Amino acid sequence: MTKGDLINIAADAAGITKKAAGEALEAVLTAVTKSLSKGQSVTLTGFGTFRVSKRASRTGVNPRNPSQKIKIPAMTLPAFKAGKSLKDAVR
Repeated sequence: MTKGDLINIAADAAGITKKAAGEALEAVLTAVTKSLSKGQSVTLTGFGTFRVSKRASRTGVNPRNPSQKIKIPAMTLPAFKAGKSLKDAVR
């Protein structure tokens, strides 16, 4: 499913225009992105939680030259944990 498909489904379900559904989806995605960039988590009850995950620095291997070791820096990444309702629906 693409973003366009999601907009079409939301517009049909809510009885609104595709433009309004697209703007609403964009607003939700922007709000989630801003919260994660501040280090806050976003919980949608029954669906899941978007959170910030920290990955420590580590030493890796260069795939082009396996004998060469490379330093992989620490980074902050977005993560998602599915809620119970979503897990049950998928199962």
